[in-house]
Amino acid sequence: MKTRRLFSLLLALVLMFSLAACGGAAPETSTSAGTDEAASEEAAAVSLDKDAFDALVASGPVADDAAINASEWAKKVKEAGVLRVGTTPTSFLFSQMDETDENIRGFDAGLFQMLARYILGDETKWEFTQVDSSTRESVLQNDQVDAVFATYSITPDREKVISFAGPYYTSQQGVLVKAGNTEITGVDSLAGKNVATQSGSTGPDILAEFAPDAVIQEFENDAEARVALEQGRVDAYVTDYTLHLNALVKNPAAYQIAGEPFGPEDNYGIGLPLDSDGVAFVNDFLKTLVENGTWAELWKITLGDRTGITAVPEAPVIK
Repeated sequence: MKTRRLFSLLLALVLMFSLAACGGAAPETSTSAGTDEAASEEAAAVSLDKDAFDALVASGPVADDAAINASEWAKKVKEAGVLRVGTTPTSFLFSQMDETDENIRGFDAGLFQMLARYILGDETKWEFTQVDSSTRESVLQNDQVDAVFATYSITPDREKVISFAGPYYTSQQGVLVKAGNTEITGVDSLAGKNVATQSGSTGPDILAEFAPDAVIQEFENDAEARVALEQGRVDAYVTDYTLHLNALVKNPAAYQIAGEPFGPEDNYGIGLPLDSDGVAFVNDFLKTLVENGTWAELWKITLGDRTGITAVPEAPVIK
């Protein structure tokens, strides 16, 4: 059932986390140096346990007929026999395409596959449409997809044109340092340090508030900031915590996260058509996963085991 679009191009570019929620930017074109760096990181990447992921998804709950019939959105999916999902297959931790079996795995992918199982009784009955930051709303408005799973930040402007279920995941800012750094222990130890962040993101303003005595250096993109950190031109790099997790899993020997996430919360939601009664249905589904421990187990398989982070975070409060 899985729709396959432009895989060779997408996978050749090795674009990680193309929908980083803090900026919502479309994927950047890699230079040859950036491509070489990405290839090197791919070789070092910590693999996802595919068997554990697939078994967890296949053990997900199935909604009863009464729950489905109570939702026009869910009934439509049930009658179609397939869940149409807008997502990206290049988000390394959240929805990464696997060339060997052409399945998509990751935190977001686990959720949408379990949602397909929840409605249709079969976790394989889904198809996807590739989305980016400019098309996530339009595919819902044009009825091209039933839901969007794409590290999709809930914002007031977006809520004017679509609805969100969730939040199902929460991110904040994080401090990335070189592996072995014991001097920087978190945002409170950035005073007087040279700190990288991305220009055009929320990073400069957040640093001005939480680390006013840091020496801020702005870079155009994530790759440039991380190269500056590796070369010692900056002491730390502050951006979205989830983006740092991608760096950790792709090159675990190079980096570590200093301290706890900080700053305002960035809530990820599941995009649904505006005013859809699917919001209540999907929220019930998410609450079930949190209550029965599946949310935590999915986080562990897709993020925790791959980044070396053993403490499972608390799931956000679902509306």
